[in-house]
Amino acid sequence: MGAAGDMLGAALLELLPAPEAFEARVNALGLSGVTFRAVKSEKRGVSGTHMEVLVHGEEEGAEHDAHHGGHHHRHRSLGDIESIIGSLSVSDFVKENAICVYKLIAEAESSVHGKSVQEVHFHEVGMLDAVADIVLFCMLIEELGVSRIMASPIHTGYGQISCAHGILPVPAPATAYLLKGIPVYAGSIEGELCTPTGAAILKHFAGEYGPMPLMTVEKIGYGMGMKDFEAVNCVRVLLGESSVGSGADILELSCNIDDMTAEEISFAADTLFQAGALDVFEEPIIMKKSRPGTKLTCLCRCEEEERMAALMIRETETLGVRVHTCRRYSMEREIRTADTAYGPVRVKCSEGFGISRKKPEYEDVARIAREKGLTLREVREKTDAQDLS
Repeated sequence: MGAAGDMLGAALLELLPAPEAFEARVNALGLSGVTFRAVKSEKRGVSGTHMEVLVHGEEEGAEHDAHHGGHHHRHRSLGDIESIIGSLSVSDFVKENAICVYKLIAEAESSVHGKSVQEVHFHEVGMLDAVADIVLFCMLIEELGVSRIMASPIHTGYGQISCAHGILPVPAPATAYLLKGIPVYAGSIEGELCTPTGAAILKHFAGEYGPMPLMTVEKIGYGMGMKDFEAVNCVRVLLGESSVGSGADILELSCNIDDMTAEEISFAADTLFQAGALDVFEEPIIMKKSRPGTKLTCLCRCEEEERMAALMIRETETLGVRVHTCRRYSMEREIRTADTAYGPVRVKCSEGFGISRKKPEYEDVARIAREKGLTLREVREKTDAQDLS
C-alpha cells in the first residue's frame, strides 16, 4: 500500500523490544514544536501502530501539503533544514542520512518547479512533519543495526490529488521524480499511496527492489496509514536473517557489435556500470563473413531488465539484446576503511560458504604508490594482514 514517512517509521517501531522507551527518546530530541505519539490502530482487521507527528499540536492530514504548497505561510530553505537537523541530539549517522534524504526531496522540488535547490522553500509545518518522519526512520535503522534493506516494487495508487497548486496527478510530480529508477505500479486503489517523504526514504535506504529473499523472519511490524481503503492501508516490515552466500536469479544481457570503436564500447560499458550493472565485460568474437567483433555482456538484477536493455541499445549500435536468466551464488561484500602504515585504505571484505577474504581497493593502493614513489607490489607487501583487519 505504498509508502509514507509516518507509516515506515511506525512499522520499524513495532520491531523494537521497548517501543515506549524509544518514543520517549525521540520526544527528547529537541525538535521544536514537534511531538511524537505512537497509537495502536486497526485497518481491515489488521492491528498495527500509527505514528502521530504533531506539529504545534496538530497532525498533518495529508503529507503532500508539506511539499506542494499547503496553507502554512512561514517558509524554510534547505540550509535552514540542515541547521535544524544538525542541532538535534542524535548521532552523526542519523544527521548525515536525514540530511541526505531531505536533499532528495529538495532536488525533486527543484526539478518540478524549475528552480535551483537554494531557491526552493518549504512550508514550515509540513517541513517539520517530514523532518520528524525522516529523523525517526534514521534513528530506528541505527537502533535495529540492519545490514541489508530491500523493498517490494512501490504501489503508487492512481487518480488525482488537490493541493494549493491545483489538481495534480498521482503520483504527485515530486514523488514521480523521486521514483525514477525504482520499479513502481499504479495498482487498483484510487488515491495517493506513496508520498514524497516515503519515496525519498526508500530511494536512499533500499538497496534492492523485488520479491522477499530467502530469510528467517524474526519480527514483523505494521505501520498504519490515516486513510481507509478497500485494502488494508499499512506498510509491513519483516526483520530477519538471510543465509550468507545464498543463491539468487540475475539476468545476462548481451549483444554482438562489429561497427564501434574500442573507445565507444568502453564508454558504453562505463555507462552501464554507472547505471547499476552488477558486472559488464567484453569478449572478442568472430561474426558472419569472418568479421571480428565484440560481444558486450551486462549482468543485472531481474527488476532492472528493461532499463538495462534499453540502455545497451541506446549506447551501442546493436539492433537487439539477448536475455538469459542465470542463477548466481555470491559472497556477501562490504567496503571497510582500515588504518595502515600509509594512512586510511578502503578494503573490500567478502564472506560466505565458510570463506572470508580481504583485499585493499586498487585505487587506494595506486594512489599510495604514486605518492610514495613505490610499486604496487611494494605497497601491498608492506600492508600486512593486521592493517586490514
